Amino acid sequence: MSKRLPYGLIYQPGFISPREKEEIYRYLRTLHPIWEMRFSKSNPPPEGQSNRPLLRPVYWLGNWQFACLDYYHPPKGLHYRCVQAEGFPPVLANLVEKIEAIVRTEFQDKDVPRDWHLNTCLINYYGSKVDGDKRDDVARVGEHKDFEPGPVASLSLGDRALFQFVSSQSKEHRSDVFLQQWLEDRSLQIFAGEKFKKKLFHRVQRVEKKESLIQGLNTENFETRRINFTFRYVPKDHVYEHSDFPDNLKEDIRPYVTELAKNSKFFKELISNQ
Repeated sequence: MSKRLPYGLIYQPGFISPREKEEIYRYLRTLHPIWEMRFSKSNPPPEGQSNRPLLRPVYWLGNWQFACLDYYHPPKGLHYRCVQAEGFPPVLANLVEKIEAIVRTEFQDKDVPRDWHLNTCLINYYGSKVDGDKRDDVARVGEHKDFEPGPVASLSLGDRALFQFVSSQSKEHRSDVFLQQWLEDRSLQIFAGEKFKKKLFHRVQRVEKKESLIQGLNTENFETRRINFTFRYVPKDHVYEHSDFPDNLKEDIRPYVTELAKNSKFFKELISNQ
């Protein structure tokens, strides 16, 4: 039974079974997440800033939104932001089917676009960067909005995370926390609607250090203690084959696609066919 919260927010602990958790971990051990830089030649950093890596390694399924392409953010950032990528493994596809059924039961039609379905997934690895004996805890995400239309669903594995919905931040005032909740191991969170999806920002304030590290992941110089899957919807017309991208954007993402092709059959075939 989902825990009742204000309209627009669903939280269900124990959504992922222990068996499914182990199956997901086995799948994660086949992936080789990458470190992305935030900017590129076609999308340079703002004046006075330098290019910088993301705080954590990532992997995308369904379609890949490279940070240097400035992600997908309607109404202006629609085209050449989402690159066709490998599909969901069966265990995640089955969970997505259940999540979509919950969404269509619990949310009003006005908050679920006509063709909405969860066709993209960002896998975030939360933990600490390792430099010799030094551990730098980077298990957090600053406040932001997810601009893909319709409900967003999140699956959590590992140590629990403090997730907050906040008002927008100004230079004069700190953000006000509207609502916060701990996202536990094996839990599901869904948010949608005018308040939680459109008006409020959200962030991961911190991740606890209670359980043992998630072992066997292909994350060099990084210790992972939480994995989060964020499922969203990108309209089909806004997902592009890599071959359709302009040459300058292909050049921007070439290092990442080349790295992915070392271990991903999908990206290896992508490169070989061009």
